Amino acid sequence: MSVKEELKAIIMELSYEEREVTLASGRKSNFYFDGKQTTLHARGGLLVGQAFWNEVKQFSGPIDGVGGLTLGADPIATATSIAAQLEGQQVHAFIIRKEPKGHGTGQWLEGRKNLPPGSRVVIVEDVTTTGGSSMKAVERAEEEGLEVVGIVTLVDRQEGAREAIEAAGQVLRTVFTRSEIVG
Repeated sequence: MSVKEELKAIIMELSYEEREVTLASGRKSNFYFDGKQTTLHARGGLLVGQAFWNEVKQFSGPIDGVGGLTLGADPIATATSIAAQLEGQQVHAFIIRKEPKGHGTGQWLEGRKNLPPGSRVVIVEDVTTTGGSSMKAVERAEEEGLEVVGIVTLVDRQEGAREAIEAAGQVLRTVFTRSEIVG
């Protein structure tokens, strides 16, 4: 079984639910992807790291870091960084806070010392719907002096994220689309 086939099976078992939910975008939906159930699973996390690293490698030039908005991006960034290191590549993980740190340095970005200004990074997400959180992460990373070369998501719900991200001049790569997961 390939990495993607095994990962899809874990997503279907742990992360996909058919039920009424209100999404972060405010939209209502009759299905839900709880990506953290897969990204925090021992085998799922390993496979996520490998799958994301395979997508990150598709961007041109060196990639210095991977990260995104806490909390969904945190395990993905770490797993991807480890997968890259296992192939001999130094790709550091970083975390973007939703609010600046309330004490000490007041920083927005954790892992900053590994990524000097001008570092080329990829934003990672567990699920994209409208692309709003992805673009917020891009904006914050750029304000911190990082060069965002693209975005990778575990599951694109196919509800406008790709169009919004591309309209903003970014590239979205997906490990899976909703239709690949549920048909």
